[in-house]
Amino acid sequence: MRGIALRPLGERALRLPAACAAALSAVLLSVALGAAPSLAHAEVAAADPIDASMRACLARSDMSSTMGQVQCMDNARIGWKTALDNAWQQLQQKLPPARRKQWEKSQTSWQASRDAEKQLLAAVFATTHGTMYVLAEADMQLQPVRDRALVLRSAVANTGNTPAVRLRACRVDAQCEHAMFDLNRYYRRLQTKMPARSRPTLVRAQRAWNAYLNASTPLLDERGRIDIIGARVATLKRLSETAGNS
Repeated sequence: MRGIALRPLGERALRLPAACAAALSAVLLSVALGAAPSLAHAEVAAADPIDASMRACLARSDMSSTMGQVQCMDNARIGWKTALDNAWQQLQQKLPPARRKQWEKSQTSWQASRDAEKQLLAAVFATTHGTMYVLAEADMQLQPVRDRALVLRSAVANTGNTPAVRLRACRVDAQCEHAMFDLNRYYRRLQTKMPARSRPTLVRAQRAWNAYLNASTPLLDERGRIDIIGARVATLKRLSETAGNS
């Protein structure tokens, strides 16, 4: 069965300055940012203040150390979390009650998935050694928050403009089926590379992600479902290629 071809990074990728490009090229430029649910296929302008501030921070000579670079990414993550919270408040005010309840379930499930994912990232990166993996972990903490903020911003902008769509079952949607095949393949690969004591962390994280997908499905069209699954494929692939490296 052939795997899903993930969309290229395009304009959503952060262009990092030369000061950190060498350390990050192997771990950041190869990442498919998996994309947010296609309720609107949110894109962010290259001049978004949060991204611009991060690029400027990464380029500063006094932030060129590993800890300085991590601090730049952490600051950006905090900025995107604030943007996420603001967009969420705006969205709640614009939604009719029934739709608000669906979004609340999706948001609660997303947060639970993020909490479980933090533990998984800690477990995987505990098996690695080297500066590039410290930076990679910071990036993997940042990107999902950024993606979710973009989704919510887009949902605010398109409230009332997205008609309800009845999804086909994944088993009769070839692209969805292929994506799930790849997801399971990388999940099994990661499971075999993780220490036995850490495997329950992976199981919990995947269950939380499954709950998030199920909670978000009523808000999605088929392309949006592929976006969420594709993002998970990219994450599991990256983690499976990272575990145990030094």
